[in-house]
Amino acid sequence: MYSLSWKTMAMAVGLLLLFSSMEVESSLSLPDKIIKLPGQPQVSFQQFSGYVTVDEKNQRALFYYFVEAEIDPASKPLVLWLNGGPGCSSLGVGAFSENGPFRPNGEVLVRNEYSWNKEANMLYLETPIGVGFSYSTDASSYVAVGDKITARDNLLFLQRWFLKFPQYKHRDLFITGESYAGHYVPQLAELMIQFNKKEKLFNLKGVALGNPVLEFTTDFNSRAEYIWSHGLISDSTYRLFTSACNYSRYVSEYYRGSVSPICSRVMNQVTKETSRFVDKYDVTLDVCISSVLSQSQVISPQQVTERIDVCVEDETVNYLNRKDVQGAFHARLVNVNRWTVCSNILDYKLLDLEIPTISIVGSIVKAGIPVLVYSGDQDSVIPLTGSRTLVHGLAKELRLNATAPYRVWFEGKQVGGWTQVYGDILSFATIRGASHEAPFSQPERSLVLFKSFLQGRPLPEAF
Repeated sequence: MYSLSWKTMAMAVGLLLLFSSMEVESSLSLPDKIIKLPGQPQVSFQQFSGYVTVDEKNQRALFYYFVEAEIDPASKPLVLWLNGGPGCSSLGVGAFSENGPFRPNGEVLVRNEYSWNKEANMLYLETPIGVGFSYSTDASSYVAVGDKITARDNLLFLQRWFLKFPQYKHRDLFITGESYAGHYVPQLAELMIQFNKKEKLFNLKGVALGNPVLEFTTDFNSRAEYIWSHGLISDSTYRLFTSACNYSRYVSEYYRGSVSPICSRVMNQVTKETSRFVDKYDVTLDVCISSVLSQSQVISPQQVTERIDVCVEDETVNYLNRKDVQGAFHARLVNVNRWTVCSNILDYKLLDLEIPTISIVGSIVKAGIPVLVYSGDQDSVIPLTGSRTLVHGLAKELRLNATAPYRVWFEGKQVGGWTQVYGDILSFATIRGASHEAPFSQPERSLVLFKSFLQGRPLPEAF
């Protein structure tokens, strides 16, 4: 009798373990699990992708790609990454060109040895509706989309994503992004903080913004001094670009459809001198870096319509338009024939660009959430000088003293960039030699910065 009861107990424990493991499996949202992407090398981590519906009535659904951490994902934080545009893909730009685990190379994928999933569970979201594989069955959903709608959709996405992945619900959460995500990320963080006052759902631990649009006038008008100091325009053109028509005035007129004769003349001269053959997003680069640049077309409107395309093919676009790849991603195209890096069906309220978000960054800091603003120092579109000025001004407004002097930081035995910290909660850093898309152009240095940010540690002071 005694031994039989032990056998029975062992069987019961075995069944309990079996059911609990089944429960864990189901919580991993198996329908969204990626078995293997075409041409993908063997990896140990799990990948998921699919849709979260944010509006049942109009069948508005946001597409995500989720990559668990390479090692011990249960102990690693969750990081949401958003690309800018507005209207450009976090899958095509962020995941496949910048900090994701793979890069397309012809028919296959190759490993990115500086993937951010070495340090975190990475969640890439194609937002707003109409970007990448995100869709609505009602085409009117793509009209008059702006920052407020995008922020609300992103909040709802996260709430419902946690229903698919409940094991991440109370995990340390960081929100990161670049370019126009300087609008997306702070506005989402603000809604999360407000939501948490009613129901503690988001364990928000930090916000990081790369080459972000934070304050239209400061960010855009820092361009003149930057390109002049790098020898791209003459002294006389610099004077015109700062007095007769500055860049924020030109962009403002451009998006209102009424460029003044003086701004037209100034911009023609600036364009002529800077040359169409210099990459504005990386002034030292002399080759095309494919679709990674597309996310900035909105914040850098073209005065000259003719473009020189030195790219023979776009690896990411080719890969993501393969039927077998779309099948592996559980993705579908709705209202479009092809996946594109930046949406050509989205009608975004571009004047939202002029609404400052630096004050929202201040409210995030006041709520006790650390914020890092970082700049690739070769970007002339959103130059480091404007971002540094805005962070310093915010620190002064919040009465945050410098808690670390302006200094160099290291990656390996080289200077990785410069950094300044205020009140141990607000930081600014540059990434030396990096473009507008820092993780693309300086992956190793960007990973060092990312790791320090997640761990709340100072950037390396020595090598």
